[in-house]
Amino acid sequence: MTPKNTPLADTHKALGAKMLDFHGWMMPIQYTSILEEHKAVREKVGIFDVSHMGEIEIKGEQAFDLVQYITTNDVSLLEEGEIQYSALLNEKGGVIDDLLVYMVSRKRFLLCVNASNAAKDLSWIADQALRYPDVEVVNISRRFGMISIQGPKSEPLLQALLPTPLAKLGYYRFCITTVGESNIIVSRTGYTGEDGFEIFCEWRDTPAIWEAIMVKGRQFSLKPVGLGARDTLRLEMRYALHGQELAENITPLEAGLSWIVSLDKKGGFIGRDVLLKQKEEGVPQKLVGFEVTGRGIARTGYDVCHGDEIVGKVTSGAMSPSLKKAIGMAYVKPELAMEGTELFIDIRGKKVAALVRRGSFVESRVKKEVPATT
Repeated sequence: MTPKNTPLADTHKALGAKMLDFHGWMMPIQYTSILEEHKAVREKVGIFDVSHMGEIEIKGEQAFDLVQYITTNDVSLLEEGEIQYSALLNEKGGVIDDLLVYMVSRKRFLLCVNASNAAKDLSWIADQALRYPDVEVVNISRRFGMISIQGPKSEPLLQALLPTPLAKLGYYRFCITTVGESNIIVSRTGYTGEDGFEIFCEWRDTPAIWEAIMVKGRQFSLKPVGLGARDTLRLEMRYALHGQELAENITPLEAGLSWIVSLDKKGGFIGRDVLLKQKEEGVPQKLVGFEVTGRGIARTGYDVCHGDEIVGKVTSGAMSPSLKKAIGMAYVKPELAMEGTELFIDIRGKKVAALVRRGSFVESRVKKEVPATT
């Protein structure tokens, strides 16, 4: 099957990007180098094309009830204009997908889902919606392009283009505003651990908005960033990626995502009984981060050993551009998940030492506090 193009395909080619078929989409893997693009986001600001992400609209009198039932987090905690990180689970508690839930109102929600799972998510949600006669589930993925601006200079850059005061836009909140003549949704969200924003815009308007940001970004040392640096940025933060850390045979409790699971919310949710049992009896495995202390880079799929026993496989691994150290994530037995536990990674037949590390590898700099209004 021929990969689909985002609305920015010609733009990436003009910039000399190295392209890759990513889950059926032709996406830029890098423009210059992963190291340079990674550094730009950590130190200044970068721009990403994320138009491959899926968008699903749920609307109607029972929209709230459906979203509350199919997601793990408690949607009743949301107010209009707020966003929630959550997950869709199957009956066995496995993660069908992780997603962001945008609450426009109790009768209208926007779900931003992973590109690789968009069709599957839509079908699954539509099946669940049969329980709710007054709700509509709509795939609006081809209506929206999506651009992400990430880094310490993201706010001043974007503020130079938007009429809305971004300093008042809190973390995991969104608003409707404009860029030039184009209406957009802008949210203070991202996948890098830096302050940043994500823009939903009309598919046809995406190239013009990208160009406007690129032109204004010259004074902020803006650089376009591909999937390669996006992956190293999220790995340094220990952010899970569906298809690697998350899957339909892995529960959010095993993945360290208990904070997005509301076991006691009214009405429950799909997969709740399995998670309750895991909470009572313990999980069979835990996702850990590790730092390679020997020589070598742990890559996805490499065996993880404790002594002579294979205890897991690397789910993600790379050289950290920020730390100049090899890091990674893996599932291991719960008793091996403590800080400082020594593991070994089988790197091309050689056992290389590694230590379990808790928390993110790099400190988060997302802007969670909003200045008080006067």
